[in-house]
Amino acid sequence: MGRKFDIPLFYRSSVISGVKNWRRSGDHRKQDLSPSVLDLGPVKFKIARHFGFCFGVENAIEIAYRAVQENPTKRVFLLSEMIHNPHVNNDLLARGVRFILAPDGKQLTPFEDLKPDDIVIVPAFGTTVELFEKLAALGIDARRYDATCPFVERVWKRSSQLGERGYTVIIHGKHAHEETRATFSHARLSAPSLVIRDIEEAKLLARYLRGEVPLSGFKNDFAGRYSPEFDAALHLQRIGVVNQTTMLAGETQSISALLREAMLARFGASEIDEHFADTRDTLCYATSENQDAIRGLIEAGGDLAIVVGGYNSSNTSHLVELLEQHVPTYYIKDADEILDARTIRHLELAKHEVVTSTDWLPPGKAPLEILITAGASCPDALVDQVLTRIACFFSCQDQIEQALQSCVSANPA
Repeated sequence: MGRKFDIPLFYRSSVISGVKNWRRSGDHRKQDLSPSVLDLGPVKFKIARHFGFCFGVENAIEIAYRAVQENPTKRVFLLSEMIHNPHVNNDLLARGVRFILAPDGKQLTPFEDLKPDDIVIVPAFGTTVELFEKLAALGIDARRYDATCPFVERVWKRSSQLGERGYTVIIHGKHAHEETRATFSHARLSAPSLVIRDIEEAKLLARYLRGEVPLSGFKNDFAGRYSPEFDAALHLQRIGVVNQTTMLAGETQSISALLREAMLARFGASEIDEHFADTRDTLCYATSENQDAIRGLIEAGGDLAIVVGGYNSSNTSHLVELLEQHVPTYYIKDADEILDARTIRHLELAKHEVVTSTDWLPPGKAPLEILITAGASCPDALVDQVLTRIACFFSCQDQIEQALQSCVSANPA
């Protein structure tokens, strides 16, 4: 059995916890990706096999609340958002925790205002080598409450190993994301490093690898995303790929295959192992599981999908990308975004802006089938509230617990 974390009870839920416990008891190896079904009569919820708080998030939350509890007389700061969920961050703010940086790196608390006895919590995304050093110079031990996700640290270790073997590190990630900034900082301690965002940037990089375009344009095309000492003529000879742990698994695999093909074309099959490191995928297990579970939702089918999570959550946005190719999908941060049975407020990924849509519940469909999932930083309690909010439009909110019991009874472990 995995480690149990001390998570505040108000993040837990009754319905979703019941669903997860039931599925866990009947599928220890997590091989069944079919959704759990709560049939309320006029509305049927199909709930993803995997979603919600992961190991790294629960670890970070436990550390953050422990830091507050253990230091009642000291000032407690978060280096940045603990995770990308507004409810978690706002609760910590309400307990007196202050932020030093915004997710985009904007300074919220000047470093010169910090004192040696202040408590600083490093968030789940980790932080840069430079910020660790800066805090240490101020006399602050940032390692005491370091909530960096172990799977993020694994990417840092993988990058170091690549560097020791003489490879340049190619990081598939969003270059402005806290995790990618941290990975880039740690990677370039031991290797020349470059961040690429998506398959289109990988295609451009592949052209440089194959020698199809002059290297003189490299620094302009990838401005701000390579380490200071980067020399394209030298450092594109041997490469290995790692990633931000919350990226799309399929995209990382495609990028790795594309870059390998470019190196194969340039150096030939007999030399490929010397020029392209055969790295394993560095996505975290929860990202992979949650994305795999989307396949189960898509195969089960539905009239629409609801994805719950913070609007700046990378892993949540990728769940939305997968679903919206198949079914109308609404990305909401919580139940308050569901204004009424006709109107919903949600994030439109293409524009990255919050919009309001009407007639989101298709009229006349009985039963209405709704697919439900959530990001790895979303508390189960928020999903419970979404289920209850939607059920109330069909006057069946009191049947949720009953439906759960019926589901478990009909499908014993």
